[in-house]
Amino acid sequence: MNIVLVEPEIPPNTGNVARLCAATNSTLHLIEPFGFKLDDAQLKRAGMDYWRQVRWQRWSGWRAFHDQLPPGARLWFIESDGPKAYSEAVFALDDYLVFGRETAGLPKSLLAENPNQWLRVPMFNPDSRSLNLSNCVALVLYEALRQQGFPKEV
Repeated sequence: MNIVLVEPEIPPNTGNVARLCAATNSTLHLIEPFGFKLDDAQLKRAGMDYWRQVRWQRWSGWRAFHDQLPPGARLWFIESDGPKAYSEAVFALDDYLVFGRETAGLPKSLLAENPNQWLRVPMFNPDSRSLNLSNCVALVLYEALRQQGFPKEV
């Protein structure tokens, strides 16, 4: 699987996602600009010593990332108010799960261009604005891996 963080802002979230990617052998794509420096202590602490186990790439912006995608690549945009729940999607092992900034989410233009690939994580309390980014990544990633029958553990 591929995890894409578009303009992440909070170092511990990105570190936690990196650790998740290491544990699941998923590739992490980090799209600039970031709300932190990559040598941030909180980023390293959250990712612990897993950073050297993570396959990851840094991209200068969405266009740089998007232009390198293989033909036929499927991107799933996970954002509140999506027309269907993440559990309704049928994932493939080489899909890209795309998540936006903690404070602003994904750009509205990306969502408008991809309405059939826009998913949400359901929330049942109308007063709750959002879930933690790294929690959302874990929920959706593990559903996608479950659909693939989970790769064999070592």
